Amino acid sequence: MMLLPRWFLEAILLLISALAFTNAAFIGVNIGTDLTNMPSPSDIVSLLKSHQITHVRLYDANSHMLKALSNTTIQVTVGVTNQEILKIGRFPSSAASWVNKNVAAYVPSTNITAIAVGSEVLTESPHVAPILASALNNIHKALVATNLNFQVKVSTPMSMDVMPKPFPPSTSTFSPSWNTTVHQILQFLDNTGSFFMLNAYPYYGYTTANGIFPLDYALFKQLSAVKQIVDPNTLLHYDSMFDAMVDAAYYSMEALNFSKIPVVVTETGWPSSGGSDETAATVGNAETFNSNLIKRVLNNSGPPSKPDIPINTYVYELYNEDKRSGPESEKNWGMFYPNGTSVYPLGLSGGGGGGGGSEALNGTTLFCVAKVDADDDKLENGLNWACGQGRANCGPIQPGQSCYLPNDIKSHASFAYNDYYQKMKGVGGTCDFDGTAITTPRDPSYRACAYTGSPNANGTGGNFPPALGPASQVGGNANAVFVSIYHLPFLATLALTLLLVL
Repeated sequence: MMLLPRWFLEAILLLISALAFTNAAFIGVNIGTDLTNMPSPSDIVSLLKSHQITHVRLYDANSHMLKALSNTTIQVTVGVTNQEILKIGRFPSSAASWVNKNVAAYVPSTNITAIAVGSEVLTESPHVAPILASALNNIHKALVATNLNFQVKVSTPMSMDVMPKPFPPSTSTFSPSWNTTVHQILQFLDNTGSFFMLNAYPYYGYTTANGIFPLDYALFKQLSAVKQIVDPNTLLHYDSMFDAMVDAAYYSMEALNFSKIPVVVTETGWPSSGGSDETAATVGNAETFNSNLIKRVLNNSGPPSKPDIPINTYVYELYNEDKRSGPESEKNWGMFYPNGTSVYPLGLSGGGGGGGGSEALNGTTLFCVAKVDADDDKLENGLNWACGQGRANCGPIQPGQSCYLPNDIKSHASFAYNDYYQKMKGVGGTCDFDGTAITTPRDPSYRACAYTGSPNANGTGGNFPPALGPASQVGGNANAVFVSIYHLPFLATLALTLLLVL
């Protein structure tokens, strides 16, 4: 057997790293743990899988979560806590121990691709800031020692507070009090080909601006001509506060002579509930923000100053965290309750969850079809439920109609399942049917039979408004919310495995 030279495999991994920011953008999700009824790691991973979530960020390196995430291909960002930074920054041996225990022990079966060293250290733990750059370097050196530095990038999330005047973006700079530390961090990111992690919250930008910016601007809604937000220095138009925040980071880096470090938004979101004085924290605003955020990120463009650099983004957060202190809104940033039900329907049509075709986050429609190995008796029960209680449009599968042939239970069940799913997914409808159904991005339409949700579905199932009837079946999984089109993990894992055995 011919063995590939080490330099060749290292080149592959380096190419993969370089391609990470030229590929289509992704949406990921943060997983906080400050809740009373924290689901088990296996339940969390089941939720991630059922919603096609393929990028997650952990705030620590919980061993149970990392084990549960193994063999899933989900890309994982693990976290060094703020409390661990001092020791790691002072002692390279501590960094090596941390990497061996929390990264090397799980790769490649767990697809760890990034390490977030701390969280908003400069503003939340300023006493640690002087040693932060050293901690980044020590972690990176430990990755080099384990041949993981090509797969795993190292960075540190920063809040918008490190840029005291983010608007207009073109004049934004980092706070002078942090210039030395920030310069060291940016030099590290530039040297290692990593990215700038930014926590950007238009919610706070709106609520603390005393009415300067309209709510629609924070929610990605179109502004009237008289309300357009324009940078007076560059004359660039900003359609959303999110874009302006990302550009503020780019201009702040350029002010320190760093122009090639991409920005990844490690946290953004909108609370669905708040106290009496938090009037912007509503379910409607949260649904609108996150739905429009998804569409914005997945159009694969960057902010006005960097239009060719997509904005990879992690939504904050997976679950509502009821144990968090502070205002009521702090407990309500999640998209799901601990039992796995959604706080609000999240879709891509009209800024909310609609009843038309279900769209995955990469812009493709997900269809619901019968599993090829499903039991015929269960399929018959599922078909009867969909056409009856589920109120699916089953006319096209009647004798003589466009979807009657082939006249078999799997074909008929697939059409009925999908019609129900497309109509009801926006209000909790699922694709499960007692374990006999599965979602697929492949359009199952054939000849004159167009499935609901298909671009050609105008004469058969069609794109109809939601039917009245039950929202879901017992034991179902919720509709897909997160899908990434980031296809590099497999290549990276393959190349890394080959590299390690040489």
